[in-house]
Amino acid sequence: MSNTSRRKFLLQATSVAASFIIVPRYVLGRGYTAPSDMFTIGFIGTGKQARGLLNSFKKQPVRIISGAEVDSLKLAKFKALAEKAFAESGGNQTMGGFKDVADYREILADSAIDGVVIATPDHWHAKQGIDAAKAKKHIYCEKPLTRTVVEGRTLVNAAKDNNVVLQTGSMQRSWKNFRHACELVRNGYIGAIREVLVNVGDPAIACDLGQESLPTYLNWEGWVGPAEYRPFHSELSPPVEKDIFPNWRKYREYGGGILSDWGAHMFDIAQWGLGMDDSGPVSLIPPSEPKAVRGLKMIYENGIVMKHEDFGRGNGVRFIGEKGTIDISRSYLDSNPASIVSATIQAGEQRLYASDDHYADWINAAKNGTEPICPAEIGHRSNSVSAIANIAYQLGRPLTWNPEKEKFKQDKEANQLLLPRFREGWKL
Repeated sequence: MSNTSRRKFLLQATSVAASFIIVPRYVLGRGYTAPSDMFTIGFIGTGKQARGLLNSFKKQPVRIISGAEVDSLKLAKFKALAEKAFAESGGNQTMGGFKDVADYREILADSAIDGVVIATPDHWHAKQGIDAAKAKKHIYCEKPLTRTVVEGRTLVNAAKDNNVVLQTGSMQRSWKNFRHACELVRNGYIGAIREVLVNVGDPAIACDLGQESLPTYLNWEGWVGPAEYRPFHSELSPPVEKDIFPNWRKYREYGGGILSDWGAHMFDIAQWGLGMDDSGPVSLIPPSEPKAVRGLKMIYENGIVMKHEDFGRGNGVRFIGEKGTIDISRSYLDSNPASIVSATIQAGEQRLYASDDHYADWINAAKNGTEPICPAEIGHRSNSVSAIANIAYQLGRPLTWNPEKEKFKQDKEANQLLLPRFREGWKL
């Protein structure tokens, strides 16, 4: 065969081979996602919150291929739901079956996993998040991001040092009404802000639960993990058939009270509207009544006062400006005067990051190496507001906070509370 004939033959052969390899996506059917485009996920924690997140993530171009849980019955239920989602998707959601494990480190060691969803109790978030970052897994971590300020800063650094994308589960940032309210505030539609009222639940309290018989399906040592050890009580880890959110979040050993649980949503929106995503208040003044669970004032360096106060409309935020007010929650967005909220943000005015899907936003950011709408730093800063608020309520005295150094001024006792209390044998 001459050189010219050989070149012609090779070109024809390559063309024929390519016709079998490169298949237009429309040939495979509408809605098909190529396996190479899919993002593989493992869930760490498979309780009630995780089951809700499963419903959100199964709509995405992902493969949900594993779950880790210390409660075998919760894990079995989650596995059944994940496999059902796989079957209903026509096979696009998962490939190769669902792997259920008792130890989350097995998921982190799995090279097939691109990212993890952390939906465990708050006292586990920092440890599991840091371990995930070191394993080079992208992270979707439920809010509040961590229990303490030091845990949060350590997790932020771990995500940055390992070049992984972390999305905090403060999904209100991806809701249009919350974004619109914050854009109105940022652009001066109610004038200079004087005050912000944030209504969320009570601060954390010390756990005072007794002891109950430990069920055989639960690894209690694995549930407690790094936290201070307490005997089992079903308020902390209710049986799967109850299908309720557990009350561990009320106690400072495991969470930050409902102040932190809902504060991760509403203080987050207050910070967004005020343009304080990289900062926080500088002084805290608790109510004079020692047992009060509302009334804390937090003052920013620019003089704006943020109050933890019930303004009579459920969990929500009220921005108070010189020209009017804006109230925002999951069930309302209104203003006084009423015309303010119907205004359209004009060209040239400040616009905020627009994401209409919090879960797709994380996946896209992980694939593209970009920042999601609520990255580690923002999740940490918003949660820090709740964390230092809890400390102010606990100590019952005014505190001076340095947002840059993330320390209280001349208050050793308060600064000690910024640290996690891990039991012996555990560390960040």
